Amino acid sequence: MENKIAISKSTAADIDRLMEIRLEMLRVVNGLEADYEFSDELKTESRGYFLSGDQTTLLATDGEKTIGCASINYITIMPTFSHPTGKRAFLMSVYTQKEYRRMGIARRMVGQLVGEARAKGCSEIILDATEEGRPLYKSLGFKESGETMCLQL
Repeated sequence: MENKIAISKSTAADIDRLMEIRLEMLRVVNGLEADYEFSDELKTESRGYFLSGDQTTLLATDGEKTIGCASINYITIMPTFSHPTGKRAFLMSVYTQKEYRRMGIARRMVGQLVGEARAKGCSEIILDATEEGRPLYKSLGFKESGETMCLQL
């Protein structure tokens, strides 16, 4: 089945499909009911970000059916010794529908996004991983990090 799975960069024309799979992912990851309705603010801000944010989002499709997604968001901070370009990336929303898991689809999407980040001169990719996703990321060379702290505003 993997051979007929296509992975492509999303465009503005894909926004409805993109929003549908992203909201599905949020429901699954957060244990919400399939009919859970997200706030208008979350949906509006998400659409706006996908249409104008500094990011790349991939969609995995099986024919006309969207079965997965993955996004990488680009940020630039003040350069440091360990990150002289200041270019970093945040990998998120890596998701494959349950019946398509363990087929290498997420691995292909993440690999493509890592390659793009490298080509853009990023010196680091960070992510928040679910327990289920950790083995994939570790197999791709991601390491656990205890360096960060966070203040919720």
